[in-house]
Amino acid sequence: MTLQHRPQHREEQHREDQHLTVMVLPGGKVASHRRSRAWHLSNLRMRPFSVALQQRGFDVTPVRYRTRGWNDAEQSPVADARHVLDSIKAGNSDAKVILLGHSMGGRVAAALSGDAAVVGIVALAPWWPAGTEVRPRQRCPLRVAHGTADRWTDPDISKAVVERARRSGLDAEWIGVEGAGHFMLRRASLWHRLAADAVSEMAAVSDTAAISDTAVETTEAKAGERR
Repeated sequence: MTLQHRPQHREEQHREDQHLTVMVLPGGKVASHRRSRAWHLSNLRMRPFSVALQQRGFDVTPVRYRTRGWNDAEQSPVADARHVLDSIKAGNSDAKVILLGHSMGGRVAAALSGDAAVVGIVALAPWWPAGTEVRPRQRCPLRVAHGTADRWTDPDISKAVVERARRSGLDAEWIGVEGAGHFMLRRASLWHRLAADAVSEMAAVSDTAAISDTAVETTEAKAGERR
């Protein structure tokens, strides 16, 4: 499905969840062991997304990798992101995490997608080469936005990944940004809104699931007391 935009959630409708954190995962290079710097464009590119999320009341954790490249089997940024994710969980046993990644960051999100704390994945123009697996748990929604004019990563591949996820029973949706390229400069405000809307939607779903789970646990506990 190709969408121009989603209706923006009203900020006052967002119920702040003290357990929810959005990890923002920047892009990078196919191969590079050069140190990642805050002023690199891959990191700067994600700042407006963090601001848009913070304006909606979300706790945001930007991730900066030690090196710039994926580096084949080393999968260098995955270990860095995993360390951040583990730190979040260590600080809060009830932590819920939404992963927001651009390009290589989408590939990092795919690598972390099965973690029990991950309750949503938003991938922007993800770099998903053949063989990349995205395997979120059930009730973990996947949203992918990809520019239809992207020449760096393939929107057809990301769309196929989403379609496979949907066929397997997952809540997955692909959103085409008409005429936009890889670096999200064209229609930048739309990209920011799409990402923030997706995160808001996932947060609401996560809240509903948590309330539902609590209700089930309470019912089971009362049933046990009656036995």
